[in-house]
Amino acid sequence: MKRLTPDSPELKSADLVAENIERLRELFPEAFANEEKIDFDVLRQLLGDRVDDGEERYGLNWHGKRAARQLALTPSTGTLRPCPEESVDWDTSQNIFIEGDNLEVLKLLQKSYAGKVKLIYIDPPYNTGNDFIYPDDFGDNIQNYLAITGQTDGKQKIASNAESDGRYHSNWLSMMTPRLKLAQTLLQPDGVMFISIDDVELVGLRSLCDDIFGADNFIATLIWQKVFSPKNTARYFSVDQDYIVCYAKSKEIWEPQLLPRSEEATARYDNPDNDPRGPWASSDLTARNYYGDGQYEVTGPTGKTFTPARGTYWRVSKEKFARLDADGRIWWGSDGGNMPRTKRFLAEVKDGVTPQTLLLHTAVGNTQEAKKELLAAVDFAETENVLNSVKPTRLLKHLLGIGTSKSGGDIVLDFFAGSGTTGDALMAMNAADGGDRRFIGVQLQEPLPKTEPRFKTLSDITKARLQSAGRRHGKTAKAGFRVYKLDTGNVRPWEASRDTLAEALTAAVDHVKSDRTEDDLLYDMILKHGLDLCSAIDEKQIGGHKVRAVGGGVVFTCFGSRITAADVEPLADGIAKWRDDLAPANPELSRVVFRDSAFETDVAKTNLAAILKQKRFDEKLVVSL
Repeated sequence: MKRLTPDSPELKSADLVAENIERLRELFPEAFANEEKIDFDVLRQLLGDRVDDGEERYGLNWHGKRAARQLALTPSTGTLRPCPEESVDWDTSQNIFIEGDNLEVLKLLQKSYAGKVKLIYIDPPYNTGNDFIYPDDFGDNIQNYLAITGQTDGKQKIASNAESDGRYHSNWLSMMTPRLKLAQTLLQPDGVMFISIDDVELVGLRSLCDDIFGADNFIATLIWQKVFSPKNTARYFSVDQDYIVCYAKSKEIWEPQLLPRSEEATARYDNPDNDPRGPWASSDLTARNYYGDGQYEVTGPTGKTFTPARGTYWRVSKEKFARLDADGRIWWGSDGGNMPRTKRFLAEVKDGVTPQTLLLHTAVGNTQEAKKELLAAVDFAETENVLNSVKPTRLLKHLLGIGTSKSGGDIVLDFFAGSGTTGDALMAMNAADGGDRRFIGVQLQEPLPKTEPRFKTLSDITKARLQSAGRRHGKTAKAGFRVYKLDTGNVRPWEASRDTLAEALTAAVDHVKSDRTEDDLLYDMILKHGLDLCSAIDEKQIGGHKVRAVGGGVVFTCFGSRITAADVEPLADGIAKWRDDLAPANPELSRVVFRDSAFETDVAKTNLAAILKQKRFDEKLVVSL
């Protein structure tokens, strides 16, 4: 039975470097001189003239770009600890809220959610000079996170990215780069990402996204009218808009959902001639674009003739015009003497409206509306805690309507969750259309301007708003959420010196940290083995021990504190029978995890592993912590 250590791959997040190398090996096996090293000379030959060796090339560069890229590829040794006591409907909810540094969380989500997220929306710091810029630490980002959130003693503090800083834009780009890179891998092939931004970093963000997503996958830059009255205190212009940059995982695959047609738009269709094909609307048959076959004369029912006005042309040829007229698709007016127009039948047009890039506040809300919503959802004692950058739920519902379907369990991720607008909007949409969308929200415990009994950090506000959303939208909204918190790994790392060797050896007998519960270990295994954090969990008493089966038998765990020699056979037999009863799709891949220090003797551990092997468990998948 293999004992897992902090260095074991099973206790780390996805190794993106190893995965990239494996993909290269599959595509270009000739480029691998041995099992691990890549022969770049051979790779260049295989790629031909596609390789750019020049020193000067088009692209975005800044001080720290290489380190920022590398940061995304460094595996995390952290874990997510479950907090049922802070959750709502823990046992049934499929929504997730995670407190912690979003960079480390995105790394931890890779195994379970890579290629599974339908839509990502983020509202990151705009880099206005006052926004907090996440101070990533290449050495140990988990310890860095614990320090800046006051969970450990440390010198790191949350600070703004001052405009006087010589690396003002570089700091922001370095913060965003690893997060966008990791986010891109989470999107499913037909997934889409929306990013809110203002003028300050719009150009930089576009260039960065071109680098990460590929310029070919740029969809559009949406313009959101965030305010509707001028600010007379503005020095130059009163800024009315923000932007929402949209990229697809694959532009060739992604298709936007049509938006519902408004009652006003539907009212434009009528049926004055009682056409059996139903309501229709007429449209102009002429256009200014030159068309060689669009210069001819037509005669209406009353004998009156018509030709396009000077500088315009019929949109269709004379032959097609005749066919349309014969089919009753030309409208000559109620008396038959008007300029001809074509009839567009409601039953034949798209079942919805194509999204537009201009988002007016009357359609999707504004910042004033957003603040009122937040105040109504969360009872603030200090009005200074109301976020200036909060977005209206109508805006988020608009984006969710474009990028998700009501069925299929689409996952929506927001790793700058802020006040929780995305989760609120998603619940509202599910309540309205009976959808089964799910959300994952991530928010750092940023301190608020003024602390109050209920709210000391921004993530406290997020949770309060999500609770409020659940009450407002009801059970039909697939409401509720599970709370997880980022922390250091459950296994104590080996740290010994000449003076502390005895203590380190004693601690290594049980290298699971003393403050960790069975649930902590269980959900760590779920996460590190690539299972959904909301996977079904069944529990049984087998041979006097609590055993849990995750995902219908994909993983079995037994984290009791003592397993004797007498316990081994009934425990192994019971787990094997339960697996056979659950009948997972690949029973030979079922994993079993025990607590290493629980075994009375090494013989008991060896015997249990041997019995499970006889029961058709792969010995490599029977491990202990």
